[in-house]
Amino acid sequence: MNKKLITAIAAIACPSMLMAQGWPTNHQGVMLQGFYWNSYDASNWKKLETQADELSKYFNLIWIPQSGNCGGESMGYDDLYWFDNYKSAFGSEEELRSMISTFKQKGLGTIADVVINHRKTLTNWVDFPKETYKGVTYQLLPTDICKDDCSGKTATWAKENGYNLSDNNDTGEGVDFARDLDHNSSNVQNNVKAYLDFLLNDLGYSGVRYDMVKGYDAKFTGIYNTAAKPAFSVGEYFDGNKQNVENWINGTTQNGEIQSAAFDFPTRYAVRDATAYSNWTKLDNGGLATDGDYCRYAVTFVENHDTEKRSESEQQDPIKKDTLAANAYILAMPGTPCVFMKHWIDHKREIKNMILLRNLTGITNQSAWNRNVSTVARYVFTTTGTNGRLHVAVGTSANSYTADNTTWALATEGYHYRYFLERNRETAWIDLPSGEYHDTPKALLRAISTNDNAKIVYTLDGTAPTANSSVAESGYEVALPEGDVTLKAGLLVDGNVTGITERHYSIKAFSPYAITVNVNADQVGWTAMNVWSWGGDGSHNPTIQKWPGDNVTTTVTENGKTWYSLGYTMNSVDDYVNFVFSTDNGKSQTENIQNVNATTYLEITTEKDSNGHYKVANVTSQYSGIAVPSTAIMPIAKSTTVVSLDGRTLRSFSGHVSAGEATQGLPSGIYIVNGKKVVK
Repeated sequence: MNKKLITAIAAIACPSMLMAQGWPTNHQGVMLQGFYWNSYDASNWKKLETQADELSKYFNLIWIPQSGNCGGESMGYDDLYWFDNYKSAFGSEEELRSMISTFKQKGLGTIADVVINHRKTLTNWVDFPKETYKGVTYQLLPTDICKDDCSGKTATWAKENGYNLSDNNDTGEGVDFARDLDHNSSNVQNNVKAYLDFLLNDLGYSGVRYDMVKGYDAKFTGIYNTAAKPAFSVGEYFDGNKQNVENWINGTTQNGEIQSAAFDFPTRYAVRDATAYSNWTKLDNGGLATDGDYCRYAVTFVENHDTEKRSESEQQDPIKKDTLAANAYILAMPGTPCVFMKHWIDHKREIKNMILLRNLTGITNQSAWNRNVSTVARYVFTTTGTNGRLHVAVGTSANSYTADNTTWALATEGYHYRYFLERNRETAWIDLPSGEYHDTPKALLRAISTNDNAKIVYTLDGTAPTANSSVAESGYEVALPEGDVTLKAGLLVDGNVTGITERHYSIKAFSPYAITVNVNADQVGWTAMNVWSWGGDGSHNPTIQKWPGDNVTTTVTENGKTWYSLGYTMNSVDDYVNFVFSTDNGKSQTENIQNVNATTYLEITTEKDSNGHYKVANVTSQYSGIAVPSTAIMPIAKSTTVVSLDGRTLRSFSGHVSAGEATQGLPSGIYIVNGKKVVK
C-alpha cells in the first residue's frame, strides 16, 4: 500500500439525508444486544428491568429477544403468536410491559426482534392462530404461504389434504422449520402492519429489528415502515458483501426515502479478519460505517447470537481473540455501535469507559473520521465528534503507540487498544466508571491538559475539590473505601481548579453465602420429586446430567406442610440458580423457575402454562420461618457460630464448616448456625 495513502488524512463525513426514515441523523447513542443464544436467565424480563438504572447511563437502545409466545422454550425465531397468549421463554406480557415502561422512563428505548419472514403453525402445516387486536380478528391463511415453501414439500402436503397455497413463489430465501410468508399477499401485509402497530403503539417498543430480511424483497420492509413509522429500524441482511447490504438498504426506499438501517456485517467481517490473522490492515476493507453515504444506516457490531461460539459442536463464527480491541474500534467509529451482551458482562468496566469517551467527544453515526496509520500490527484513526476528537490505536502493538504529545493525552487503555483525548480539553479524567464493585478497586486519575505541570485534586465525600484538597500527580490511583462513594477530581493549574469529573461508586465486600430452596407439592399430590437445576454449586445440581436430575430426599415440616429442601451456595454477586421440578421420571414437571439467589419457598400449583407444565407460586413471605436441614450447605464465612434458640452461644469455629458438622454431637432440635435456623 502507498505509504502516503496510509498516513494521509482521509476525512469522511456522512451527508445529511433530509426527510429520510429508518434511522435518525447524527444519532449519538449506543445499542446493547440484550441477549445471546439460550440466554433465558440473563435476558429474563424481570432481571433486565432491574438493570435499567445502569444500562440507561451507557445505552440509549436495547435490542431484546422476540417476545411473543412460540409454543415452548425458544429464542423466538420460530414465532407462533403475534398478538395473543403473550408469554415467552423470557417472561410474561405483564413483565414485558413493565420492563419496556421502566426502560422508557430511564431514556432507554427497546428494540423489538421482528420475525416476519416465516411463521410457525399450530397443529398442521398450514393452521395459523386466530388472534384479535383492537377488536379486529387477524389470521394468516394457507394462501399466504409461498407456493415453493420448504422446497415444495408444503405444496405436496397441501394438495393431499385439500388446501391451496399462494400462487407466488418466495421473493427471497426460505427456511424449513416454519412456513415462508408471501409478502405480496394483502392479508400478510395487513397482519404485519397490525403486528407492528401492536409492538410500537401498544407494548411500547421504540423500534424494530427485522430478522432474516434476505427472506423477502426489501421493498416490503419499506412498505411496513412507511405504515408503522418506527423511529429506529434495522435489518439483518446477513452478508459480508458491502454492495449487497447497500442494495438492500436502497431497496427499502419508499417515496424517495430510505426506510431502514442495516447491521454492518461487512465491518464485522473486517474486524473478525483483523483479529483472527493479527493483521490490522484488514480494517481497511471497511464497511458501511466508513462509507460517507451509508454510515448513518450502519449498525456496527463485533458479535451476535448467530456468530458467537455456542458450544464445542456449534462454533459458529466467533471472534476468538482481541474482543476488547474489536469493541474499541466500533465504539470510536461512525455508525451506531451494538454491544454484545456477553462482552458487556465480561468487560463492563472497559466498555463503559469506551462509551463515556465516545459520548464525551460527541461521536455520532455520521461523524467524520481520519485513518492515520494502517500496518499489520497497528491501526490508528481519529474521529471528530460534536465536542472534540478521539484518537484511537488498536492492534497487537497498540499499547506501545505514543501519540503526538503536543496534541494528545492518554485517557484509557486496555489489552491491544488505547484511547487519547485532546490535551486542550483541560479536564480531569477518572478511568474507573461509576458502578457497583465487589473487590477493592482503585480509580486512576489522569490530567488532560496542555500544561505539563497540571496536577489532580480530588475528594471522596462528594464535595467539590479545591486547591486545598488531596493532590496527586496524573496517573495516580486512589483507593476507594467500602460503602457509597462519590469521587470528584479536578485539574489543578496555577492554583485554579477546573475540569471537574464526577463518579459514583457502591463498594461492597462480598462473601459467598448459602440459600435454601423449599418446595411444597401438596396441591399436585406428588409423593416424590426430582430437581433439575443449574447455577450455584449446591449438592443437588444434576450430577449425572441426565433428565430428570436428582431425587430430592431432604424434607422439613412447617405448619403441617412437608417441604422438599435443597441447599446452594452463591459464589458471586451475580450468581443464581434455576430449577425444573418433576415427578414420575420427568413425565410431569413444573415450569422453569429462574434467577433464584436468596432463600425461597415455592408451592407447585394445579394451574398449568401453555406447555402443560405446572406453575409455581413464590410464597416466601408466608413461610419465612422454615428451618434449614442440617444437610444443607451453609454460608461460607470466616467463622461459624452455633447458637441455641434461647440465644446461648454453644460453639464457635474459626473456619468454614457445614451445618451438619457444626451441630454434630448436639441433641436433635433446632439451632441457629450463622444466623439461619437448622433442623438436626
